[in-house]
Amino acid sequence: MERLELTVLADLLREAAGDDEGAVLDEGTLDTSFLDLGYDSLALLQVTGVIERDHDVLLDEEALAEAQTPRQYLDLVNGALAARAAA
Repeated sequence: MERLELTVLADLLREAAGDDEGAVLDEGTLDTSFLDLGYDSLALLQVTGVIERDHDVLLDEEALAEAQTPRQYLDLVNGALAARAAA
């Protein structure tokens, strides 16, 4: 995976939170907080674990804790993926 796309993040969050929980993630919700979208820290922790395991990347826990929106989360994950690919 070169980049984590919003659609993939949305699918992972739905799986982690349960199909009936959480709002739709799209371009219009990139700057909406995960809490306002219905996703809690446990869902994000599960998604982070999947990304780290499946894509052999280590994500900065402190930075991820500060990522409050899908845009911030995607920026951090994609930065880590780019750094891994450049190494």
